[in-house]
Amino acid sequence: MAMTRETLTGLLTDAFPDAEITLTALVEDNNHWQAEIISPQFAGKSRVAQHQMVYKALKGKVGNEGDELHALALKTGAP
Repeated sequence: MAMTRETLTGLLTDAFPDAEITLTALVEDNNHWQAEIISPQFAGKSRVAQHQMVYKALKGKVGNEGDELHALALKTGAP
């Protein structure tokens, strides 16, 4: 099952309430997204740590067969 923009936005907003989040559909199938997330929570953290935080926020719903989201391209940073 695909992940709608609303579902993805909700998960990210819950985890990063003060963030600027921009989602772009890479393919019109709700399975391939690009997310740009600018959050104060990322300050002082490496890019790897930032991406780990995002994947944790998605609660295991990305990248595995049968999951709701096949691919997510990330751009993260602090304001």
